[in-house]
Amino acid sequence: MHIVVAGKQVETGEALKVHVAEGLNTVTRKYFDHALEASVTFSKNRAFFACSIDIHAGRGLSLRGEGEGADAHRAFDEAAAHIAKRLRRYRRRMNEHSRNLADERLPASAETARQVILAQLPDEPDETIDPEALLGGLSEETEAPEEAAAEANGHAPVDPGKDHGAIIAETPTQIARLSVSEAVMRLDLGQEPVMMFRNQTSGALNVVYRRADGHIGWIDPAAA
Repeated sequence: MHIVVAGKQVETGEALKVHVAEGLNTVTRKYFDHALEASVTFSKNRAFFACSIDIHAGRGLSLRGEGEGADAHRAFDEAAAHIAKRLRRYRRRMNEHSRNLADERLPASAETARQVILAQLPDEPDETIDPEALLGGLSEETEAPEEAAAEANGHAPVDPGKDHGAIIAETPTQIARLSVSEAVMRLDLGQEPVMMFRNQTSGALNVVYRRADGHIGWIDPAAA
């Protein structure tokens, strides 16, 4: 397994790297028998150490765990324990996934897409109320009648420079063909807020996402 250990204002000595390698091997060898890539990052938050683990298991499957502790070793142990707990929840599917990766005859089941991160739009300043507008007059700030009518009918012109924030990152991504349960599993293992996938049964694009109440939401336009 290729492991990258990095620290943000945290010393990552040889003893810590050995501890990380042994811990990740213990967590993953029960479920995967192929090469994995892992990135482990340590940081310090006031009196506590924080650790984030990102494991790439191939074919679109990623695992993420986070933890805190009084020292870097304990922070890693907590993050690794979170990953192990989720892997145990999906033990059968993980074993099937590992066997599928070892079968070279399986065709690729994902399509390429792009993922874009947009900068948050700044808050607009409070509008100044024009007394003439309140009295029914037309000021310079008031929309022309044809523009107001177009907006009411949903045909208002769109300013491409204002409809979204600036693009600050763009990366290629994959939309896998999955069952709903598999999509939920990947969402949970990767600690992702949202995931788009192509429904294995209907072939339609679906979305699963993490709700504010902790449950998982599922959007299926084919069932509407």
